[in-house]
Amino acid sequence: MSPVWSARESQLLAVTLRLLREHGYDRFTVDAVATEARASKATVYRRWPSKAELVLAAFIEGVRAVAVAPHTGSLRCDLLALGGLICEQARLHAPTLRAVLTELPRNPALSDALQHQFVDQRKELITEVLSEAVTRGEIDAAVISDELWDVLPAYLVFRSLIPGRPPTDDTVQALVDDLLVPSLTRTVRHTV
Repeated sequence: MSPVWSARESQLLAVTLRLLREHGYDRFTVDAVATEARASKATVYRRWPSKAELVLAAFIEGVRAVAVAPHTGSLRCDLLALGGLICEQARLHAPTLRAVLTELPRNPALSDALQHQFVDQRKELITEVLSEAVTRGEIDAAVISDELWDVLPAYLVFRSLIPGRPPTDDTVQALVDDLLVPSLTRTVRHTV
């Protein structure tokens, strides 16, 4: 579950995201956040003990705000809409995510936060889309596996991190039409 931020913390995170987009991770400083937000560095460091933790919190908050399951009425359209949202967010935050990923091996708390506040959130989003498809009778609940939920977000985020290979609408459509929908709508044999 994502933390609930105070109004002041939300402001600091918004400033962090904006400065990251403007300057990139390497030129981003906590001093700049404090100056821009008219806060002391101590205030920022009290809540986020490192630059990497502040950046991850800002990234998670930035994507959490738009991480809402689409409700188009069909599995295919929900997956296409979700894929488009993931691509948009991945493009917007790719440099930040790249920087956070380099910090993970050195910071177990950061790794834990990424897992519980970002990865688990994405899983809940996909699970909601698939559960609605089960309810509508589009798919059988038996086809949903723990391995399937991260295919769409993982591949799209991966592609956004590779220079020169950003995912496109065609990428999303190919994943949805050639991989996910056929996998999810296959007939499941129930054993007695």
